[in-house]
Amino acid sequence: MENVAKGGFEGAVWPVNPKYDQVAGYRCYVRVEDVPGVPDLAVIVTPPQTVPPLIDALGRRGTRAAVVITAGFTSANGLKQAILDAAKPYLLRIIGPNTIGLMLPHAKLNASFAHLDAMPGNIALLSQSGAIATSLIDWAADNGVGFSQVLSLGDMADVDAGDCLDMLAGDARTHAILMYLESIPAPRKFMAAARAAARVKPVIAIKPGRHAEAAKAAATHTGALSGADRVVDAALRRAGILRVRTIEDLFNAAGTVARFRPLERARVGIVTNGGGAGVLAIDQLMDDGGELAPLSENTIALLDQELPVTWSGANPVDIVGDAPAPRYKEAVRIVAGDPNTDALLVMNCPTALASPSEAARAVASLAAAGTISGKPVLTCWLGSRAAGEGRRVLTAAGIASYETPADAAKAVSYLGDWSRAQKALVRVPASDGEDVGANRATALSVFRQAAAEGRRMLTEPEAKAAVAAYGIAVPGIIVARSPEEAEVAAKQLLKNGGKVVVKVLSKTISHKSDIGGVVLDIGTPAAARDAAAAIASRAAAHDPEAGLEGFAVQPMVERKTAQELILGMSRDPIFGPVVLFGAGGVAVEVVDDTAVALPPLDGVLAGDLIDDTRIGRLLAGFRDRKRADRAAIIRALLGLSQMIVDFPCIRSLDVNPLLADSEGAIALDARIEIEPRDVEQPGPNPDLAIRPYPAGWAKDVELNGTLYRFRPIKPADIGLYPDFFARTSQDDMRLRFFAQRKHFPHQMLLRLTQIDYEREMAFVALDNANGRLAGVARLSADPDREAAEYALLVRSDLQGHGLGWALLRHLIDYATADGLKQIEGIVLRENAGMLKMCRELGFKISHHPDEVGAILATLRLSPQPA
Repeated sequence: MENVAKGGFEGAVWPVNPKYDQVAGYRCYVRVEDVPGVPDLAVIVTPPQTVPPLIDALGRRGTRAAVVITAGFTSANGLKQAILDAAKPYLLRIIGPNTIGLMLPHAKLNASFAHLDAMPGNIALLSQSGAIATSLIDWAADNGVGFSQVLSLGDMADVDAGDCLDMLAGDARTHAILMYLESIPAPRKFMAAARAAARVKPVIAIKPGRHAEAAKAAATHTGALSGADRVVDAALRRAGILRVRTIEDLFNAAGTVARFRPLERARVGIVTNGGGAGVLAIDQLMDDGGELAPLSENTIALLDQELPVTWSGANPVDIVGDAPAPRYKEAVRIVAGDPNTDALLVMNCPTALASPSEAARAVASLAAAGTISGKPVLTCWLGSRAAGEGRRVLTAAGIASYETPADAAKAVSYLGDWSRAQKALVRVPASDGEDVGANRATALSVFRQAAAEGRRMLTEPEAKAAVAAYGIAVPGIIVARSPEEAEVAAKQLLKNGGKVVVKVLSKTISHKSDIGGVVLDIGTPAAARDAAAAIASRAAAHDPEAGLEGFAVQPMVERKTAQELILGMSRDPIFGPVVLFGAGGVAVEVVDDTAVALPPLDGVLAGDLIDDTRIGRLLAGFRDRKRADRAAIIRALLGLSQMIVDFPCIRSLDVNPLLADSEGAIALDARIEIEPRDVEQPGPNPDLAIRPYPAGWAKDVELNGTLYRFRPIKPADIGLYPDFFARTSQDDMRLRFFAQRKHFPHQMLLRLTQIDYEREMAFVALDNANGRLAGVARLSADPDREAAEYALLVRSDLQGHGLGWALLRHLIDYATADGLKQIEGIVLRENAGMLKMCRELGFKISHHPDEVGAILATLRLSPQPA
C-alpha cells in the first residue's frame, strides 16, 4: 500500500481489511462488498486459505483481474485449484500466486513490494522470479532504462507467459519484451504467442536450467518441469525469440533495446584509443555473428587528415592512446558519416595523457537521443575509478554505456539479431519436394500388429516397414527363424553377388550391438548360418529370457565414402515430440554431434537441422568425398516429421545408421517404441508444441464444370499471389482491404502466406486445370480461441459462380470443428454481394459500433457433438 500511495496513482484505491480504518492514507473497508465501486484490479496479500472466498467476492462485484501476492498454493493442499474454481464463473484472471505484483509506470501504479518505482519507458518485463524482477528494476534506475510494464508472474496458476505476450504484442507503449522464465506450462499457447509477438517487436528471454542441477533447482522453485535445455533453445529460436545466457546479458540487452530500434543490418564502426580493446570487441562481435564495417576510401582519407600517422588505418579506428577530446569528436563524426556503418562502438581506455571524462563529453556533444547521424552509438569506458565519471556523462546524455568490450559488442549484436531472427522466420521452402508420399495405412497396420500383441517395441523388420512407408529407403530384408533358415536366406541374397548382414531379432533387445547381435561382411551361406548360431549363443548368455525370435538377413550395403547419420524422435516433458539429427553409428553418444528441432519440419527447417551439426559440413563434401545427396537426407527428415505428426502413439524412434552419400540415403537399422493404447488415436499429434499443417482439410470441389482444390494455405503459395491480385479489380481489393491497393510489399505477402495454424486459417481455392489461385478465405482467432474474424476474396473474373459461398462454408465448417464459438466479419455497407452471402449462411447483420459505413456480420457456431 505504501508503494501504491507514493507512486502517485490517480485512480481510486480501496484497501480492504477489517482491522484498520485507514491504510497508507486511504480509507479502509471491512469487506469487498463494502467498497463503493467495482475494482478493475485486485491485489491480494491475505493468508492462503482466505483467498478463494475473496476471489469469489471480487468476481461477484465484477472484478476481472486479481494479483495474488500470497504464496502457499499447491496442488497438494488444494488451494491452487480452489482459487481457479472461484475465478472461473466470472472469467476473472489471476496473476500469481507467489508474485511480487505488477507495475504500470505510465499509469504511476506500483502494485508490488519492489523496493523502487520503475521509471516509465518502452520495455516490458515479464519475470517468473520476483528477485530477478527487482534486480532489473534496480539496475535500470542507475542506467536510465524505463519500463512500460513490469509483471511478476509467480507460479502462473492462471495467467502465464503466453497470455502476457499476447497482451504486450499489441501494446503501443511496449517496443521490446524481456522475459525471465523458469518453466513454460502451456507450450503450444506459448509458441503461438511468442511467434506473434516476435514478429512485431524484439523478445529477449533468459531461461535458466541449462544443466541438470540447475533444472532441478528451477523445478523445485517453480514446481514445474523445465525441459531439456537444447530443446528449449530450439523452441525459442523457432519462435523468433532472442535467448541470452546470463543476467548480465539480460541487463545489456535491456539497455540496448530500450534505446534503439532494431536494424536491418548492423555493420559496426569501432573507435578506440586502445588497440587491445578493439581486438576484444571484434572477437565478441564475430562470436555473435556480427559484422565489422568496411570503411570507405573517403572515410579513410578524412581520418588520415585528422589523426596521427600512427592510427590503425582501418576499422577498428585506433586513434592512439594520447587521444584528446577533440580527436575523439572528429573520429567519431567521420566514422558515423561513413555509409558502410550502421552502428558505432566508441571505447576509451584510461591513460595519464588524456581525460576519459572529457572524451565522454566530446562524444556526448555529438549525440542526439543516443545516436549520431541517426546511427546508434554504444560506448565502453574501461576501468572503474577513472571511467566512472565518463560513464555518468554518457548515461546522462542518453548514450548506452557498457563496462567491458565484450558487453558492448554483444549489445551491438542485439541490434541485428532481431532482424536476422525475422528473416529466419519468413524463409519460404521450395514449392516441391515437401510431399514425402506417406502411406499411413501401411504404418498403421504395423503398429496395430504390435499393439495387438501388447508390445511397445517394434521388431527391426516392423520398424523398417513403418519408416519405409514414409519415404525413408531401407534395404530388403528376409526374416529367418533359425540358423538354417538364415543360411537359405543368405543363399538367395548372395545370388546377385556382394555380401550379407545377419542381425538378431528380439522383442526385448533394443540395441543389438550391445550383445554382438550384428555380424557384417558375410560372404557365404554357411558363414551366415554360423553367424546366426553365434548370435543366438551370445543372446542367451546375455539374457536367457531374451525371447529370441530369429534373425534378419539383408544385403550388405557397402558405401565406403558414406557418412553414418542418425535420425530420431524423443519426447521432451514440456515441448513434446522432438526431432533429432546428427552423426550416427554405434558411438553416437560418445561423438555427441546432434541437433534438435520441433516438428513439424519443412525443407528449410530440415536444412537448418543438418547445418547445426559438425557432420553437416562433412556432408557438403571434402577432399575426395563427393557431396552427399542433401535432398535425400531432407526427404528422410520430412518423412520422419510427418510420421510424428500422423502417429501420437510413437514414443521414441531411431533410424541409426542412415547411410548418406552422393547416391542417396538408406536406413540400415530402425527402432520404434509405441504406446499400444494410443495406436488408434488419429493424427495430427496433439502433443506437438506447434500445430502442424492441417492436411485433412483439403478437398476437391466442382463448381459449374470447373474443379477446384480447396486446401489450407502454405508458405510456398506466395508465388501465386501476384497473378491472383493482377486478376482482381481495384474495387474488389478495396472491399477486401478497405483501401485501394496497387502494390503489396513482400513482407505483407509473407504475412498472408505464413500463418500459425493454432490461431489462423486460410483456405485457398486452386483451379485444378492450371494451378492458379482463384480465391482465399481467411480466419484469425482471438488468443483465447473463443471468436475469430473472417475475410474473403475471390478473383473478379470468377465471381458469381458460387466459389465464395463454397469457400466461406468450408471456413465455417473448419471453425466449428476447431471449437470456435463465433465468427464475425467487418463488411463495407456497399459490399452487397458479401452481405447477401452472409444472410444466406445465417449471419446476424448489424451496424458496426465503431466503424462508420461498416456492417458487422456475426455467426454463432453450434458445437459439434462429442
